[in-house]
Amino acid sequence: MFHVLQTNPTPTVPARYLGQAVESTEATSQPRRGRGILTEVAEVALLALGLYLVINFAIQTVHVMGLSMYPTVGDNDYLVAARIDYRLHAPQRGDIVIMRDPYDASRDFIKRIVGMPGDRVLIRGGEVYINGHQLSEPYLNHETWTDNADWPASGQQDAADGMLMPSDEYFVMGDNRNHSSDSRLFGPVHRDQIEAHAWIRVFPLTKLGSIDDARPRLSAKLLAPQGTA
Repeated sequence: MFHVLQTNPTPTVPARYLGQAVESTEATSQPRRGRGILTEVAEVALLALGLYLVINFAIQTVHVMGLSMYPTVGDNDYLVAARIDYRLHAPQRGDIVIMRDPYDASRDFIKRIVGMPGDRVLIRGGEVYINGHQLSEPYLNHETWTDNADWPASGQQDAADGMLMPSDEYFVMGDNRNHSSDSRLFGPVHRDQIEAHAWIRVFPLTKLGSIDDARPRLSAKLLAPQGTA
């Protein structure tokens, strides 16, 4: 058997007072509702502004023009680069970086870090040597490297053993060695010139994905002393 529980009976109120109560409630709720909408709009605007600032602080989009990084990156590719990376740690060998043009600070370059601070960098016959060890670079194309294939040039200082990279300075090159303006021409770049780490291609969609998978490595092959066959 079920027990029916009664709530407290509602006192009888004359109809004219009920009408007044309803009218009074509606009148006071309208400005509150208006203030609520304004608050929500302000919160959304602040959130959007916060996201915009965070995104612009953390990442940047890059439109590549030119073929200096071919075949890794092509002309008219669109990339996403992480600005925040190098606020957390130093650039690494093999990183593809966005850097300021040493000749025009209003423009950016995209290059790959080959030499690190403290490295002795030498290029002979189209082969890169770091501290006397040959650098294996699987990302290069198969075109014979003929342009600026020796650095420093014969007769220059450090031509025999290579140039020592100063503190906070990096040796950068494009992957398309015959068609790249890089540290072989303008020398090492300071860390302050490096703005972001390019890591993913977003267009064309057929090539969507990471561009940072192939990395250089130091091999056991040593630079042969000059004058030996």
